[in-house]
Amino acid sequence: MAARRVPRAVHWTLVALAAWCAVRELSILTGIGDAQHGLAFSKAALWTVAISASLLCMARAARGTERLPWLLIGSGGLLWALGDVYWGVVLADKDVIPVPSLADAGYLLFPPLVFAGLCGLVRSRRRGAPRTLWIDGVTAALAAGSVSAAIVLQVALQTTSGDVLAVATNLAYPLSDLILLGLVVTAVALGGWRLDRTWATLGAGVLLFWVADSAYLVTVAQESYSYPGPADTGWTLSLVLLATAAWQPAGAAAAARRSGGVRVAVLPLLFALMGLGVLIVGAIGDLNPLAVALAALSLLAVLVRLLLTLRENAAMLAASRHEALTDPLTGLGNRRALTRELEQRLAAGPAAPPFVLALFDLDGFKHYNDSFGHPAGDALLERLGGKLAAHVAAAGRAFRMGGDEFCAVLEGSEADALGAAAGATLAEQGEGFAIGASFGAVSVPGETDEPAEALRLADGRMYARKHSGRVSADRQSRDVLLRVLAERNPELSDHIDGVADLAADVAVRMGLDDAAVALVRHAAELHDVGKIAIPDAILSKPGPLDEAEWAFMHRHTLIGERIVLAAPALRGVAGLVRASHERWDGTGYPDRLAGEDIPLGARIVAVCDAYDAMVSARPYQHALPEAQALAELCRCAGGQFDPAVVQAFVAVRTEVRDRPAVAA
Repeated sequence: MAARRVPRAVHWTLVALAAWCAVRELSILTGIGDAQHGLAFSKAALWTVAISASLLCMARAARGTERLPWLLIGSGGLLWALGDVYWGVVLADKDVIPVPSLADAGYLLFPPLVFAGLCGLVRSRRRGAPRTLWIDGVTAALAAGSVSAAIVLQVALQTTSGDVLAVATNLAYPLSDLILLGLVVTAVALGGWRLDRTWATLGAGVLLFWVADSAYLVTVAQESYSYPGPADTGWTLSLVLLATAAWQPAGAAAAARRSGGVRVAVLPLLFALMGLGVLIVGAIGDLNPLAVALAALSLLAVLVRLLLTLRENAAMLAASRHEALTDPLTGLGNRRALTRELEQRLAAGPAAPPFVLALFDLDGFKHYNDSFGHPAGDALLERLGGKLAAHVAAAGRAFRMGGDEFCAVLEGSEADALGAAAGATLAEQGEGFAIGASFGAVSVPGETDEPAEALRLADGRMYARKHSGRVSADRQSRDVLLRVLAERNPELSDHIDGVADLAADVAVRMGLDDAAVALVRHAAELHDVGKIAIPDAILSKPGPLDEAEWAFMHRHTLIGERIVLAAPALRGVAGLVRASHERWDGTGYPDRLAGEDIPLGARIVAVCDAYDAMVSARPYQHALPEAQALAELCRCAGGQFDPAVVQAFVAVRTEVRDRPAVAA
């Protein structure tokens, strides 16, 4: 018991009552002391302990929750104690004792009141227990009851005599004990066969009460009972244990309903074996019908448990199969489900009905996720998946492939039309975002009858369409910025065109792929966009810039980066714009990067920008001849410029110069 959770007076009173019972029982067993006539262990002292324990149990009803269950249990104990007082004071000295009597009324009210209280505790603390544990509890209760009936009730039946009412009263004691014992075993089973302190103490109290009743009935039947006997203290100690259970801390009483592991499987089987043993004994010898019936019912409960377990396992298997084929976020089929769908549709071979496989990849989803967070992104995917599923429900099925990719299998053969119609449902827009979908569709089995090949074709078409859309977005954003730059400074616009052409040629010369070449061209076109924010007095100054003016000028790459970043489609260009004035030797700006730490695209733009500046007339300098400009680039290679880029640039200009003219 956790004394810190129980009032000290209650704690020490319970300890004193339990200690008194232990000392009295020891006195009876050893013969030390006068347990029959001594005041300390007299009947009056025994009644006082029983009544005190019952009142303590009832007092628990005034605190916290579960008031009615403890009030019922305490009331049952009090009535039992008062019945025992009536027996000892009024009936004990009579020659003929009526059966039933008021004492029997007090005794026999104990089981139903305690039973009702225990039911209240089970309802409060075992709510939500699995059905299998209920069956386990019933099995255990029936098996324990059959054993008790085979031992105690068998003796009572063989020795009880008198009129019907007297026989019924005497048999009511072992029968009521069987019911209480079965209920406690059921409660323990519902807790996964884990005993917390409340149920352990309750179980000990009920078990001790059953032992005391059984011992009393057997000794009376054998005419060997004498007062005081070992069983007499058992009833009182049982009431003390019930009171102790009432004052257990709520947290301990409501122990977690965790799985009992091996116990959940082994203990019900052991109780079933107990029932089987009783049936075997009944088949060999003479056993009362109740014991046989309870044993048979325990085995029947085991069969019900097996059937229930089979049903639960089948349901779990079906659920696991469903989960294996379902996307947990949207509830749509996953990639594995799609593969199974394609295999089933193509099982008929060339004669399979035509259908369209369409793959979709969301446009703008990454920006949405970055802007609004992943929970909002998940909610968006769930909404769009629901819209796609609703669209195709009449003639197909929707799937989520993972990430922001969806798929649909649609009945029909017009791939592009069906794909476009389904893709239109994967769209949503609002303040600061616009979501669409690129798609790729393939007609099956018209174009292919292999699932893997169908997926490959649809995937390739989807990304081709998506790449086309991205180039268009890049072009639109770039054109807007270039138009602003041209309106601001027409001469700067001409310089940009020259640098862009040179940069693209050098990028091709250095073996960059198409996407990288396009990125370098965009960076070359926009590398001076930050000069929009530089005053004309500085940009067009006829003489050299002073230190303050240079500091102002050096800010244009950072300004350019911020401007370009405003267009998400040009995010990859922004870094090249920022680094376009870095130097190979690390003395450039704004970050003083050196060598290969500078992005290759920025190194290409730097060389092309310097060359175009040298061969173009400016307010503060004359244009240099091409040969002199190339010589200057070679001189600065390894210092200001990347030598490899300079070498590629010179090769490009040499090819252009040596290219034969085309006759008009």
